[in-house]
Amino acid sequence: MSYDLLVILGPTASGKTRLGVQLARVLDGEIISADSRQVFRGMDVGTGKDLAEYGNIPYHLIDILDPGAEFNVFRFQSLFLETFNGIRGRGRLPILAGGTGMYLDAVLKGYRLVEVPVNQALRVELADVPLDGLARRLKIANPKLHNSTDLLDRNRLLRAIEIAEFEAESPVPCFPSLNPLVIGIRWERGALRRRNTERLTHSLPCGWIEEAERLHRNGVSYETLEFYGLEYRFLARYLRGELNRNDMFQQLNSAIHDFAKRQETWFRRMERNGIVIHWVEGEGEPLAEALQVLNSVSESVSK
Repeated sequence: MSYDLLVILGPTASGKTRLGVQLARVLDGEIISADSRQVFRGMDVGTGKDLAEYGNIPYHLIDILDPGAEFNVFRFQSLFLETFNGIRGRGRLPILAGGTGMYLDAVLKGYRLVEVPVNQALRVELADVPLDGLARRLKIANPKLHNSTDLLDRNRLLRAIEIAEFEAESPVPCFPSLNPLVIGIRWERGALRRRNTERLTHSLPCGWIEEAERLHRNGVSYETLEFYGLEYRFLARYLRGELNRNDMFQQLNSAIHDFAKRQETWFRRMERNGIVIHWVEGEGEPLAEALQVLNSVSESVSK
């Protein structure tokens, strides 16, 4: 086999979980979720976990944290590597499935990430330094700075200096070399919109609102629900009485469509940056097409 990681990506409601599970059955694989919200317990309907689809296929990085716990791309990358090595050690194929673009990039591009602690002494030292002075210090610490928005906000500027100076003093470990094969699920825009609207229509009567109410009763603030975005943002506004049910549905439906478009834009950018994505048609027979891709890759390697 020429690849040691199979990646299944696509926009929301494109059928990533189903295809990933189908391929795991054929290839003796295990699923690693690349979804920034499915890590949280109790956030099931709103994140579209579809746990019943997995059947007897092992899955990872789902239901590992309580809502409100900190989770970021560094933590994801670290847990991914641990899980990847475990699956490979069992002689099985890791299958990374999800649509959170930054998490996918962290693996496919091998981001060199390190967890940088808060440097309280540095923050005291910089407390009275004006914004332009902080910007100069950051540019000295990180001459290759690309994200100019860090120069406009004091808190972000302080954190950026903290990270840049930490990395200058502490070598960042390299991400191990992987040989991924990436398969993307593609839908015609109108068809994907219909799928997302149907999914939302069916999910609302199936405990979506009750799930958000339960999360709030269990200590998850409305502000935290807003932070989780999309479904939970609009459900929080509904539960606060800021939106009626119809407005909540319409605004959420529109936001989901916009989110799917942003995902597609991210995937196109991944391709421009050198990630080869083998696309299969969601409205066709994605499993058969994916198996054809795998066969053609195997044949090209054996020649």
